[in-house]
Amino acid sequence: MNNKNTLTQLISVMLAFFTMGFVDLVGIATNYIKSDFALNDTMANLMPSMVFLWFLIFSVPTGMLMNRIGRRKTVLLSIVVTIMALLVPLLHYSFAMMLIAFSLLGIGNTLMQVSLNPLVSNIVSGDRLASTLTFGQFVKAIASFLAPILAAWAVIRFGDWKMLFPIFAVIALIAVIALNFTKVKEMPVEHQSTFGECLALLKDSSILMLFLGIMMHVGIDVGVNTTAPKLLIERTGMALAQAGYATSIYFLFRTVGSLSGAFILAKYSSKTFFLVSITMIGLAILGLFFVQGAIAIYFCIALIGFGNSNIFSIMFSQALLHLPSRNNEISGLMIMGLAGGAIFPLLMGIVSDALKSQIGAVIVLMLCLSYLAFLSPRIKDSNKVAE
Repeated sequence: MNNKNTLTQLISVMLAFFTMGFVDLVGIATNYIKSDFALNDTMANLMPSMVFLWFLIFSVPTGMLMNRIGRRKTVLLSIVVTIMALLVPLLHYSFAMMLIAFSLLGIGNTLMQVSLNPLVSNIVSGDRLASTLTFGQFVKAIASFLAPILAAWAVIRFGDWKMLFPIFAVIALIAVIALNFTKVKEMPVEHQSTFGECLALLKDSSILMLFLGIMMHVGIDVGVNTTAPKLLIERTGMALAQAGYATSIYFLFRTVGSLSGAFILAKYSSKTFFLVSITMIGLAILGLFFVQGAIAIYFCIALIGFGNSNIFSIMFSQALLHLPSRNNEISGLMIMGLAGGAIFPLLMGIVSDALKSQIGAVIVLMLCLSYLAFLSPRIKDSNKVAE
């Protein structure tokens, strides 16, 4: 009976992870919005900034809210807000309305990212946490992978890329219904932390380094998501509908990497796997400085996707295991690091406009990777994290 209950819980939670992946539609959407409203790179990259800005504002308060109402209810609230975001573009399509839609998408995703990962820790044992979180990222990556494909299909079938919004809204509705009828036993919270107490955890050097690492990881993730189609358009002259598949290739290899990582991390050292992952990303970013052909660009994007697929899970699980008694607060802090998705893509747009080339975006990607290389020697093997 316990195994059956655990399976039911995991299925509901994985549906929520799939819904979490809807946030990555911002990459392909940014390119379509740039085309539809004739925006420059700086203005276009306000879109991912409007999504990820809310991680900076709401992550820690969400951890405090989660202490009061529980993790499952916080996840349910997050999916409801996500559904609202997906319905906004159907009411009216304008630059201002898309900013509102992406703001709601960011708020919903902040609530979900903070609460969903700790909810998993109530279902699986600690020694399997990293692999289970990685499997959740695999499920999330499937949604990320499908977004550009659905947008291109919608253009061909309906002449409107925005048809992907109602499709995702229906799936989110199924996720909220499933989780609503799923019970999860949560550990009681003995201490209600204040905002200051949560931020004070950044005084712990390990927590601070992992927080900055997550900022850089998300900077690479959202940056490649947004920049890949632009690189192809700039260097090969592809049409947007075709260039948009570059984003799907990135998330396809993130999906493959997450699936394989779920098994690799269950057996092998997190430290070694982290080093191998950032080496792959580094080689690929170096390639993007020089390659011109579509196949070579696709290869570099795929390599970044595979390498970046397990970085988040490794750093997040290490933070949770470093201070297990403060999981809710730690989760809020780590998810606040997703604000890197607001900072670095906007910086990429500014530098690309200044250089009049997407090479500016590649330079910022390399800066993000440089910090992860600095962090790599400080990553611990999973069985030593709590020591």
